[in-house]
Amino acid sequence: MSTPYGEDNFHPNPPVHRIAPTEVPDALDKSLFTVEIELTALKIDQPRELPIYRKQFKNDLLLLHSVSNIVKIEKYDGGKKVTDILLLLRHDIKLDLSGMSEELTTFLKERPGVEVLPYTLELGYDFWRTDEILAAILPPDRLGEVPSGFTMTGHIAHMNLRDEYLPYKRIIGQIVLDKNPKVRTVVNKLDSIDTVFRTFEMEVLAGEPDFNVEQHESNCRFRFDFSKVYWNSRLHTEHDRLISTFKTGEAVCDVFAGVGPFAVPAGKKNVIVLANDLNKNSYDSMVHNIKLNKVDKTVFPYNLDGRDFIRVSRRELKSLAEAQKTMVIPARSRHAKDESGKRKVEIIQIPHRYSHYVMNLPDSAITFLDALRGLHADEDDDDDDAELPYIHVHCFHKSDPNAPKPADDEVHVALQQRIASALKFEIPLSALSFHFVRAVAPTKGMYCVSFLLPKEVAFARDRV
Repeated sequence: MSTPYGEDNFHPNPPVHRIAPTEVPDALDKSLFTVEIELTALKIDQPRELPIYRKQFKNDLLLLHSVSNIVKIEKYDGGKKVTDILLLLRHDIKLDLSGMSEELTTFLKERPGVEVLPYTLELGYDFWRTDEILAAILPPDRLGEVPSGFTMTGHIAHMNLRDEYLPYKRIIGQIVLDKNPKVRTVVNKLDSIDTVFRTFEMEVLAGEPDFNVEQHESNCRFRFDFSKVYWNSRLHTEHDRLISTFKTGEAVCDVFAGVGPFAVPAGKKNVIVLANDLNKNSYDSMVHNIKLNKVDKTVFPYNLDGRDFIRVSRRELKSLAEAQKTMVIPARSRHAKDESGKRKVEIIQIPHRYSHYVMNLPDSAITFLDALRGLHADEDDDDDDAELPYIHVHCFHKSDPNAPKPADDEVHVALQQRIASALKFEIPLSALSFHFVRAVAPTKGMYCVSFLLPKEVAFARDRV
């Protein structure tokens, strides 16, 4: 049994072979990273006592991740196959047993059949982690942030290499591929995200040029071509957070739905979702994912401009409600039976109003808020009982890299001003709920701002 990461009592490093940025080979010579370590071993004559050694004298044994401190050596003695069992001692215990604890020394004096032997442990390329190999080959001036991190999307490892590491991109890709069994393709982002479709050019650094992935999230499966749609695995917590606020039977308008990370899991909760994306590739993938996850009774896809979709969203929901009125949805589990033994069903009345609008296009979603003006202009604004939707708009806030980090209050006021300008209504700060999603860059944060659509906006007569 090998030692788990974090419990090592020995921390070897791979041999250092610095590579200048102008001399990067096409492929890494893996044999350069083999190292031999001279150890002391105990040849155990009573295998049944191994648990005693490993429990009582653990601190005297070699503890090195992915390396077992028990070595079995098979050999033939007089034509008979025998197995020697060696127990590897801590790296600083010598053949004369100096460095060994007094307890183990005493224990061994009572066991004259135990032999002390030298043992050579060989650690090769496969032993070292990605960051350890990179730290051994990169020049000293490029060791500040060794580029070993990546985001997984299906079988693809997505990297975002800085310019100073681009001469090493092929080797970096190969190491990442070698060290991560679930990775079949390593890509590097080549440019910034397109503001319309949120896609970006990418380059295959290693592995198969296969961009068709299957991603598992929120108990759902998503299939798509990663090179043609937007997907960010780091947003799964945000997806789950918002989905948890949706209730069965509510209606949700997902304006920039992508391949369905909000819409499909919400549909599994029997939330009625009208989901839209302008990117035809995203729309096609969303249609497929709706069927794949069997939520076609609750999720309805659209392929429109976001602003146009907001304008027709209420009409589409009303048409659905008038056409179907109720939905009969079988229980997700086949084992959910009623008293007669039939599969249980849930009857949902389709609402005429949305409870939520999700606007997850952080680079520009705020600029679409003007489409909410007059959303309910066809209704009586004197109805105090009118149920208006919550708006969840995702956005970025960029701060000055040469200035101190702004306080949260300062960021909130800046976002409030942008939202008020787009709504053409001075929405008070107290009406806004701010959630920090993640840091995209040191001076760029992603936020979700949630608020109840003000009546002054919903019933405005100056709809744009």
